[in-house]
Amino acid sequence: MKLVTVLMLVAFPLYCYAGSGCQLLEDVVEKTITAELSPAEYVEAIQEFIPDEATEKAAIQLKQCYLKQSNETLNDFRKMMNSMYNSAYCALF
Repeated sequence: MKLVTVLMLVAFPLYCYAGSGCQLLEDVVEKTITAELSPAEYVEAIQEFIPDEATEKAAIQLKQCYLKQSNETLNDFRKMMNSMYNSAYCALF
């Protein structure tokens, strides 16, 4: 499982370089931090990335963590992610 994760992380910059501009990652992150999206709607939105029931439970728990945060915290997280997307390090990809 760790090998699969490592391979996915290595391949992700190549996927971004292929012209997507990492929009897929940005969309998933935005769905994760959007307070208006329920856990069930979140799982439905990212269903293509959920291979089994254990992953679905983990996704629901992740979404619950973000739902417990204040709007201020979610906005700060959104700003942080945008800073990372626009950083010089991400510009390489």
